[in-house]
Amino acid sequence: MEERMRGIGQMARDSGLTVSALRFYDGAGVLVPAHVDPWTNYRWYGDDQVVVARLLARLRRVGLPLAEISRVLEHRNDLAVVDAVLEAHLRRLEDGLADARRELLSARSLLVQESPMTSIATTAPALLAALRAVRFAVGTDPELPMLTGVLLDADPDAVRVVATDRYRLVVRQLPGAVLDGARISVIVPVALVDELLSSTASGPVTVRVDGDDVVVQGSDLALRGRRVDADFPDYRPLVREPGSAQMELDVARFRDELAAAPTRAVPTGPDGAEETATVLTLGEVEVGVNREFLLQALDADDAGQLVLDLDGPLAPLAIRDPSRPGDVSLLMPIRLPA
Repeated sequence: MEERMRGIGQMARDSGLTVSALRFYDGAGVLVPAHVDPWTNYRWYGDDQVVVARLLARLRRVGLPLAEISRVLEHRNDLAVVDAVLEAHLRRLEDGLADARRELLSARSLLVQESPMTSIATTAPALLAALRAVRFAVGTDPELPMLTGVLLDADPDAVRVVATDRYRLVVRQLPGAVLDGARISVIVPVALVDELLSSTASGPVTVRVDGDDVVVQGSDLALRGRRVDADFPDYRPLVREPGSAQMELDVARFRDELAAAPTRAVPTGPDGAEETATVLTLGEVEVGVNREFLLQALDADDAGQLVLDLDGPLAPLAIRDPSRPGDVSLLMPIRLPA
């Protein structure tokens, strides 16, 4: 027996689990010893259980619940089941990280509100151009108030305006803008944005947060709006560096290709609803897009040459102007059926 089996102490050393953990997993029915001495209750484990124990230790280190560990161990020869369990847990971890980021940003915003008044000095043409470039991506869902305005996000490195409706995200930097004071992160209400865009202001302007209000003031401009009381999603992890799969495009020619591209009806849910995807072939990748959304992004960039940054058919399509490295438009693709 001793040649074919190992005691609980040796099993602990070989697997990375503690003796108390091995006893716990035995009691829980997750990792039951191959043999238990009826006189001493000493546990013995087979060689084939070492790999199982090491797998169990790794899964516990990433916080996989015990019931799901049991499912993985039970179906460890069925990779489809294992992948489904692990992917679901990974999504939970990512959601939890996103929640933590939102809470930390909210805490940071509260600190910003308590700090001395801060302001941004820029020019009316620069501010209006940036707002005009992101306006099309502002959300309209009243159940998602954090998306119904434009984020003004300023730190010592850059001043950015950001908008998203979950399907597209646009980031524009305010060139030459100067932040006076602590960081600003405030959602400007869309009504104030539209007031600004309808103005004919020129010359220097100052944007400041005055309590719950956002104030824009210049020699020929004085507008005020109440900030959106919500936490804007953390957009920074999505704004990745340019990827390796890039295509330089002549915008006029690409518009013609987009108009002539085939379309495909794609199911959107179990109720039989469908959406129309425009199918683009970009290099060796076939990707589905919303044609209207993509045209709006092209219109907002107002450039003759663009770079499409494509990391695969399910990754966001990134649209960049080489002359403005800090700006990006992201468009979520439409999953094409196999």
